[in-house]
Amino acid sequence: MAQQKKILRALAGETLETPPIWMMRQAGRYLPEYRATRAEAGDFLSLCYNSELACEVTLQPIRRYGFDASILFADILLVPQALGADLWFVTGEGPRLSTITDKAGFDALKPADAIHEHLAPIYETVRMLSRELPKETTLIGFAGAPWTVATYMIAGRGTPDQGPAHALKDGNREVFEALLKRITDATILYLSEQIKAGAEVVKIFDSWAGSLKGDDFINYAVKPAAQITAALKALHPDTPIIAFPRGAGERYIGLHEAIGADCIALDDGVTAEWAAANVQTGGCVQGNLKSSHMVTGGDDLVRETRKIVDAFKNGPHIFNLGHGITPDADPENVQLMIDTVRGL
Repeated sequence: MAQQKKILRALAGETLETPPIWMMRQAGRYLPEYRATRAEAGDFLSLCYNSELACEVTLQPIRRYGFDASILFADILLVPQALGADLWFVTGEGPRLSTITDKAGFDALKPADAIHEHLAPIYETVRMLSRELPKETTLIGFAGAPWTVATYMIAGRGTPDQGPAHALKDGNREVFEALLKRITDATILYLSEQIKAGAEVVKIFDSWAGSLKGDDFINYAVKPAAQITAALKALHPDTPIIAFPRGAGERYIGLHEAIGADCIALDDGVTAEWAAANVQTGGCVQGNLKSSHMVTGGDDLVRETRKIVDAFKNGPHIFNLGHGITPDADPENVQLMIDTVRGL
């Protein structure tokens, strides 16, 4: 059955008549059933660490829409928390962490191999999902890329330009690179455990890769992703890996080979036509409808969905958004998108 799953076929390089489809943040606040379950959990982190409830919210969009893949419900900042950072969420504002700005802060972190006890509930969620998902649905695990995770650990929160991380990178390269290595090592262990627990694909989210310029993009976005990919391929050679260096622009060219990933996920900053000519030539691509169409819907959604499917029709493609669905999205627009893809 695994070989018949549409996403696994696309990731293996097969061109399918109808592309498989899933959606970043498909389990989330735009769904009333998610909001009800989160209220039951009490808060976001409690939901992440409650395996039964995390499994439930992961399954909700599968029940409602029948996506071809389900992605583990968790958060990229659970890894820094497992490494010893304080983590909490401020309602309406997002995550907050204790900061790493010098050697003393770095030295206070736990070693990479100490993360598993803290993250055991996440692995249990994966095991539950591998039992409960429909047999045709692929289970995707994930983690944040080292650069993106580091930006939060250094600033203590999300920032518009990742300025604090750039400042540490430029002002104390030794501590910055040590932090990236610690995150990289922990991420390899974390994703490997997800695969052991039942994840059939893993994805590396580098949401802030686009803010790295010149050689920094190679050194701190591409090389860590390549190191994670190589380590996972050595341990789990049959597990496909999706890399998402958001904001890469023209630097998407050649990333299949540079990272070693089976698929490159595309944001909506590049056109599907350009990506088909310059990126899909290297292997499977994922993307890249603008998330705003899930809010506005209508003829524009249908037209752009058809345009993307048509652009990528001559190679392996997984249909997705260019970024995560937003809380103000209309669930009916998600159904319209799915119907459009599958009706072509």
